[in-house]
Amino acid sequence: MGYTLHYYDLVLACIAVSLGLGAGIGYLTPVPLELAIAVFGVIAIVFIGHALFVNGPVDEPEDLTDELEVEEVPQVLSPTGSPE
Repeated sequence: MGYTLHYYDLVLACIAVSLGLGAGIGYLTPVPLELAIAVFGVIAIVFIGHALFVNGPVDEPEDLTDELEVEEVPQVLSPTGSPE
């Protein structure tokens, strides 16, 4: 049973890589560290925005209005006991 990469795994990797590149460029080139981090931080924000608003974690906007019954919530997440 192998692990497969999903879209949000790649988004997290892109955020880390963009900030790491900003730090690397800031330390290894004459570009000021603050400027490099700020520029690549904006790129990280673009990745975050795409993950939240363009390719969000729901299939349809109607999914946001669906209410769950207590029975549908996993017991680990439920503040109340299991109905069983």
